[in-house]
Amino acid sequence: MKNTAIVVLCLISFQGYTQKISKLKQKALAEVEGLSEQIHSACQQLWDYSEIALKEKESANYLSSLLEDADFSIESGVGGMPTAFVATFGTGKPVIGILAEYDALPGVGNAPVPAREGRTDGVSSGHGCGHNLFGSASVNAAIALKNLMTEGHFSGTIKLFGTPAEETLTGKVYMANEGVFNGLDAVLDWHPTQSNEVTYTSSLAMNNFEVEFFGQAAHGAYDPWNGRSALDAVEAMNYMVNMMREHIYPSTRIHYVVPNAGDAPNVVPEYAKVWYYVRDTSRSNVEKFYDRILKIAEGAALGTNTTHKVTLITGVHEYNLNEPMLRNIQSNLQLVGPPTFTAEEQEWARKLQQAAEKDQDGFDTKITSIPSDWEKLQPGGGSTDVAEVSFQAPTAGFGVATAPKNVPWHSWATSASHGTEAAYRATEVATKVLTLSGVDLFTDAKYLAEAQAYFKKKVAGKPYVSPIPKDQKVVLPKG
Repeated sequence: MKNTAIVVLCLISFQGYTQKISKLKQKALAEVEGLSEQIHSACQQLWDYSEIALKEKESANYLSSLLEDADFSIESGVGGMPTAFVATFGTGKPVIGILAEYDALPGVGNAPVPAREGRTDGVSSGHGCGHNLFGSASVNAAIALKNLMTEGHFSGTIKLFGTPAEETLTGKVYMANEGVFNGLDAVLDWHPTQSNEVTYTSSLAMNNFEVEFFGQAAHGAYDPWNGRSALDAVEAMNYMVNMMREHIYPSTRIHYVVPNAGDAPNVVPEYAKVWYYVRDTSRSNVEKFYDRILKIAEGAALGTNTTHKVTLITGVHEYNLNEPMLRNIQSNLQLVGPPTFTAEEQEWARKLQQAAEKDQDGFDTKITSIPSDWEKLQPGGGSTDVAEVSFQAPTAGFGVATAPKNVPWHSWATSASHGTEAAYRATEVATKVLTLSGVDLFTDAKYLAEAQAYFKKKVAGKPYVSPIPKDQKVVLPKG
């Protein structure tokens, strides 16, 4: 069948919008509604698992099984990570990718109640970023698109990427470094959030690295002259980096912790380690200040008569936005409409906001439009490994309100919210938007060409270069 949209139309109206919806998109919405029970079940199952980065064994197996039951072929263990997978259905062009995440955060687990309360199953980790919802919507959207393809509405290839360890900016970086995302024509992404809007601001590029210093132990009082303090090297390095802050850009962010600083005051520390993040609005800026910090580390080692080792754990680009895709997703978000919440759910949300000491105005129920000056807006404060995909194919995403406004993200409060039926219904909205946006990519050749042309202009013919060395392998957790 030719990749042209079915032209039978009807009108729908909501929140001041009136749009035409094709018969194919009506069918797509019906497919998602038919998956409603599975969407909710997947949200709950992933919330129950709440497995942290690179330990998402049950979560990855569960999502893979859903896709395998839907006749997708599964390739597991991609990028050197047992919990990463690619599910494929169909053949030929276009090849449309959908990203799925499912890792949780340590220490933020909470019962699905509007107060700080541990889970009854004793699990301490939690989906404070809503990746249980993320995984469910993406997988079920892929299945809905597959059902439409099977019915002959369009042709091509669907690829669902199970990407672990987003919270540590690992999964997509190592998958990209291995070429897992090669050959894609476009990619769809979404994320749970506190508003209903497309992702029209970029993210920060980042390097995540450790510096280890090696000295010589000695008695801190009896013979300190025989010691060479690795902790001195860490402190010297941090001092020089903090002096450097006067000479960095306003957009640059540098932060660190000291995971190892010695064992006892009366022993000169022979080993110490400092862990750094360096972020900025562009990859080139990150590299500039990363290189300076490497020189500082070398100087700290020389000044303390120690040796040192630098390990680049991971790195990411800034998110490469794609305007044609953003405009298309915006229209589909408006077509589907925002999540609806009952009076009881809004009251629950206000109680959660009260517990978090925030204004008590509940869940967001409006759709934010793309600002006219969106290209001039500063990136958000965070980083994402989705950025690596966005430099290999046209990529765009959106957010749906799954937690009450302004409650702390990556916290017990969002973990609680992401284990509720309110969040699961919001996930249905995300699934519908992903599915409709996929339909457009499969059926509207002109639109896809515009997205690809915009992408090519943005990358200016430069090939993708991974922030990590080509032969670097992911470090898997023990146990």
